[in-house]
Amino acid sequence: IKTFIDHGVKKILVSSPHCLHSFKNEYPEFNARFEIVHITEFLRELIAGGRLKLERQYEKPLTYHDPCYLGRHNGIFDAPREVLSAVGELTEMQEIREKSFCCGGGGGRIWMETPKGERFADLRVKQALEVGAEVLVSACPYCITNLADATLGLPEGDVLEIKDITEVVAEVL
Repeated sequence: IKTFIDHGVKKILVSSPHCLHSFKNEYPEFNARFEIVHITEFLRELIAGGRLKLERQYEKPLTYHDPCYLGRHNGIFDAPREVLSAVGELTEMQEIREKSFCCGGGGGRIWMETPKGERFADLRVKQALEVGAEVLVSACPYCITNLADATLGLPEGDVLEIKDITEVVAEVL
């Protein structure tokens, strides 16, 4: 923080919702007064302003998982959806926005010995498949890792890619 302050940093772009939360909500008590922008907000701004040209539409059906620290803790629900809607066909799962549940990667749940099929990430992957998604997108590195691990035990024939929102955008540039 001291280095940022000493160098006059005014704005910080983050890709992790956990970093967003720390910089925005916890670091101000250390005199850290930065504008903190999540990558989904930045991408939305670039696309809406015509500064990021999407060359084509994403070909596979997408669904989006709301990371806890991006959505419920920081109220960022629209930016990722607006980005994905600009990129391709977005189909929502059953529990979304404030009602989305954790992927299981936060709060130490990732280390719990929950039976396969009952883990939050397993349930989320199942929901994504139920809406016909071929790609489950999130905007959190912890969610990406946990959801990707959950796809390893899918029955033969069930295929679901797990991608970060920036990967999906990069593929249509």
